[in-house]
Amino acid sequence: MTRPAADLREWISLLEREGELARVKAEVDPDLEITEITDRVVKSGGPALLFESVKGSRVPLLINQFGSERRMCLAFGVERLDDVAGKLEAVLELTPPQGLMDKVRKLGTLKSIADSAPKSVSKGACQEIVLLGDDVDLDALPIMRCWPLDPAPFITLPAVITQDRQTGVRNVGMYRMQKVDRRSTFMHWQIHKDGRADLLASPDGRIPVAVALGLDPVTAYSASAPLPKHVGELMVAGFLKGSAVELVRCKTVDLEVPANAEIVLEGWVDVADSGVEGPFGDHTGFYTPPEEFPLFRISAITMRRDAIYPSIVVGKPPAEDEWLAKATERIFLPAIRMSVPEIVDYDLPTAGAFHNCVIVSIRKRFPGHARKVMHAVWGLGLLSLSKAVVVVDEHVDVHDYEEVFFRVCANVDPKRDVVLADGPIDQLDHAAVLPSFGGKIGFDATAKGPDEGAREWPPEIEMTAEVRARVDARWGELGLPEHPDRGTVQNGRRIGWGRRRSTQSVER
Repeated sequence: MTRPAADLREWISLLEREGELARVKAEVDPDLEITEITDRVVKSGGPALLFESVKGSRVPLLINQFGSERRMCLAFGVERLDDVAGKLEAVLELTPPQGLMDKVRKLGTLKSIADSAPKSVSKGACQEIVLLGDDVDLDALPIMRCWPLDPAPFITLPAVITQDRQTGVRNVGMYRMQKVDRRSTFMHWQIHKDGRADLLASPDGRIPVAVALGLDPVTAYSASAPLPKHVGELMVAGFLKGSAVELVRCKTVDLEVPANAEIVLEGWVDVADSGVEGPFGDHTGFYTPPEEFPLFRISAITMRRDAIYPSIVVGKPPAEDEWLAKATERIFLPAIRMSVPEIVDYDLPTAGAFHNCVIVSIRKRFPGHARKVMHAVWGLGLLSLSKAVVVVDEHVDVHDYEEVFFRVCANVDPKRDVVLADGPIDQLDHAAVLPSFGGKIGFDATAKGPDEGAREWPPEIEMTAEVRARVDARWGELGLPEHPDRGTVQNGRRIGWGRRRSTQSVER
């Protein structure tokens, strides 16, 4: 695979060479129409779209750049998303070296990480044009209103940069921004988000904020990654790209932004300056209700000449953000195993909007082990917000939902194997009893023994390896249709109960 793209322009060129981009020259309306076009393309597995003529703006709009597994792999320059996980593991966990060779390897890793730290530069393409004062005008950008009940256009693919005023630690997050007027937006900092924590930790309740739009795909992804607060998103982006992210000092606030950005918004957020934001058609498939959030007051807009505006549509899954979330699922598996080593693999179903359900396979070693893992998941970073956890045995393919459902139906005794609890819930969850707090459910779908109150567990039906091999060898002479691979899907139905072939690769 090729190396990751250096900026958005190079990324667009790569997508075009790979047949993954369609240019739309006809004029389109950012008010609802682009959403309808994009939603159809995403759900049919179509390409990234570059709208070159957007009504009311001279700025082209790129969307669906992350909308497939292949494009996510192209973004990281890998064959499989699991290939990224091993690289990130070195960043998240550096254990003390034991022997001489281990020390040498650790030194190499440390040097690679150190070389990935962001680097300050004196100037950047993102400041070829600088707009200050009355020239600041969000109306010039093709900001989309995505769904009919959205009260205004929303910026949906930003990298929002803040800094803890006490520790100096930089945070980069992805938060929606409802446009209020030419020089203001809301900042959707939910209760569990680091941007909100930075604001509340500020001694005077006021912090500078910079918003970078139109980044290279790896740096853009890093803004959505659920990294621990002490791990810098831009350092991780540099590590995964193989080259440090270059930063340039903002014009009106004391922050640095990626020099390769297409557009940068600079300004301030004050805890005392807030209003009612929303509703918003969200990735849950429902509108999140109006709620009070702080306002972002813009002091400058800087941009490249001929800037390109990035956007994303969220809504009923599947949508483009599915693959941002799936990338996170695969990339962070090693980190989850570091905390819960008995976990073999996990899956966050798209239909579950990535916080409603977690499917986990484990190496079960003792009675109640599945319950231990459920509670571990409910105490693990943003996975703590999960409503439902399904635990299966290590040989079960967590990505094969039909097989998982078979195990739930076959192995679960509702009285013995269903766990009810309560705790923190995603703030966007409309079904929760209280905002950000509600019920949780766990299903132990593992095989049981007498030590867990089960009767004698029956053997599972499976053909012998010898007969399978004999039939495989004779298939051609039987005059039947092409040999169905055990575990593949044909016409929407699964053939057999074997493991599904996929790009996922997990050692068991």
